[in-house]
Amino acid sequence: MAELVQDELSALAAIFCGPHEWEVLSRSETHGTVVKIHTKAEGLKGVHVPLELMFHLPVSYPLCLPGISVHSEHLTRAQREAVKGKLLEQAAQLVSEPMVHELVLWVQQHLGNILYPPEATGDSDGCPSPPSTTGDDRLWMTLLHLDHMRAKARYTKTVEKWAADLRLTGRLMFLGKIILILLQGDRHNLKEYLILQKTSKVDVDSSGKKCKEKMISVLFETKVQTEHKRFLAFEVKEYSALDELQKEFETAGLKQLFSEFVLGLVK
Repeated sequence: MAELVQDELSALAAIFCGPHEWEVLSRSETHGTVVKIHTKAEGLKGVHVPLELMFHLPVSYPLCLPGISVHSEHLTRAQREAVKGKLLEQAAQLVSEPMVHELVLWVQQHLGNILYPPEATGDSDGCPSPPSTTGDDRLWMTLLHLDHMRAKARYTKTVEKWAADLRLTGRLMFLGKIILILLQGDRHNLKEYLILQKTSKVDVDSSGKKCKEKMISVLFETKVQTEHKRFLAFEVKEYSALDELQKEFETAGLKQLFSEFVLGLVK
């Protein structure tokens, strides 16, 4: 059970890797682990509400419910208690499996309905308000950096399979020792990909033994904008020169992101 929790913590650290998004507050063999996640959830009419979520994972977790605390300067005490109650209801349906990421995704997608139930947000004629089009249902994109691939052929096939299973498009890009994975798709599926990447034995260590990915970093994550190219498939591509890789990014409308995040990887 301890290994299961450790794998979940590693995956969460990779997913919530932005400034101040993730913090392990305490770890104890007798009292379990307490973590804090800073995120935003969509409230009414697409307004995003900052949330601070604390999860106490007891030693027997995930066979028991985690303790949950909700903090936000933008919510009243009653609203925070309502969010906590709904999260615990969701957690009860997920007992026996790691659930923190699922709970965060759930509250990101359902905060508006918790704070403003559909029957309370309709127009004067009784018709419900149209759903927001500014939330996580839009296309998202993320760029990942891998430190190395020892079992390149098998690793590449695994990445291609994950992308296909999760309906993600993009590129696995090789330039010398630089390895990048650019993914587009549903944000939930992108998060699921990261969990697979961090918790699966996808590579081998120096002795040839199967091992998990420990050296992955998320360079950026953003909604796909109008100037960004929509990839129609997932492809593996190798480049012989930096300008070839740069052209790939520029063609995709990612010139600025290339300058900010990729150039620094070139030694």
